[in-house]
Amino acid sequence: MSATVTTTKSTSTPGKGNGPASRMSLGKVLLIVAGALIALSVLRALVDAAQQADFDRVTSAGQIGAALSMAVPIGLAGLGGLWSERAGVVNIGLEGMMILGTFFGAWAGYQTNPWVGVLAGVLGGAVGGLIHAVATVTFGVDHIISGVAMNILALGATTYLAKRWFEPLADIGGSPKNSPQVDPIQSFTVPGLSDWLADLENHHWFLVSDVAGILGGLVTDISALTVVSVLLVVGSFFALWRTSFGLRLRSCGENPTAAESLGVNVYLYKYAAVVISGGLAGLGGVFLALVRSHIYNEGQTGGRGYIGLAAMLFGNWRPGGLAMGAGLFGYSDALQLRNGGATVHALLLLVALGLAALAAWRIVRKSYVAGAVSGAAAVALLLWYALTDTVPNDLVSATPYIVTLLVMGLASQRLRMPKANNRPYRKGQGT
Repeated sequence: MSATVTTTKSTSTPGKGNGPASRMSLGKVLLIVAGALIALSVLRALVDAAQQADFDRVTSAGQIGAALSMAVPIGLAGLGGLWSERAGVVNIGLEGMMILGTFFGAWAGYQTNPWVGVLAGVLGGAVGGLIHAVATVTFGVDHIISGVAMNILALGATTYLAKRWFEPLADIGGSPKNSPQVDPIQSFTVPGLSDWLADLENHHWFLVSDVAGILGGLVTDISALTVVSVLLVVGSFFALWRTSFGLRLRSCGENPTAAESLGVNVYLYKYAAVVISGGLAGLGGVFLALVRSHIYNEGQTGGRGYIGLAAMLFGNWRPGGLAMGAGLFGYSDALQLRNGGATVHALLLLVALGLAALAAWRIVRKSYVAGAVSGAAAVALLLWYALTDTVPNDLVSATPYIVTLLVMGLASQRLRMPKANNRPYRKGQGT
């Protein structure tokens, strides 16, 4: 075991990518969060009454609750991608595995109970992961090609099966494009605490009400599947970074030849990682079908598998960063649900000030071109905010995808993927 630890550590360069020097301390994270909350509170206090209502929605319990429910499927898809890519297998078939989860979760859920539907959806996604593993690990198919094929296969298979299984159930709400209604999964509210936080939020006190709104959204009407998802993120961290199993799995994504020379069954670990990846993506699909809408609908995933991959990249292949990315994308996705035009318009001011600060920092660092670009973008957003009262709904609906592109563009220079990611491997190649 000690030999395995030594080999794996040697594959990481300190100060780069996933090295220890690049990890942000808990104190820095808390300072960033506190700074963001104070910035929101200051802006809310400065704007006039009508605009203040817009900022109230930004940190309201309803907005945070909606953001959490939108972030969970994105986070589960990203977590699936993290498991797969940590073992060296790129999985852009997450979208297809989520589709399988939505379909089989709803199919089993309406026939029995929603928790059986959860199990069926996870198994459906895991089967998709198994197919991807057979193609990439055993037969050496290019990972990208296999993932695209997985997405096409899942969409075609569920479209066909929906016509066969749901169309005959028209009398209870089935159709070729959707399933019958499924019973909801239990949700809960923390008694006493939720009401107290709501009362604090309604006072509109500086910072206190904003924090109360955020915390209130995290303890009010929370699905049991949300709790399971949070535990899976925490459990994935401990499984991958605190166990010998995780150490061996990550070594397969960094240097499979060295791992094999130390007795690691690389094929087995790659298979396990990709099947777990599919199961997590399937669970994300189940959440969409059984928590968000209580029904399967064709096209229900809406590209969230790809956004989950973006969240994984944003988090630099680590669970904590992935959760932050999923929260950001989930928040932007939830804007369209709660008077999105006014809320996005209010956020324009915050983004503009953030870009102005970024421009100043880049100029101090003598990155004049980047500083000028950031400054110009800040001025443009300030003019947009000053000359308009809302944002068109068409643009609001595209906000999650715009945020995805912006975040990937800003974060791309700090990414460091596993070294053997998307590289072909054959047993015995190191001998």
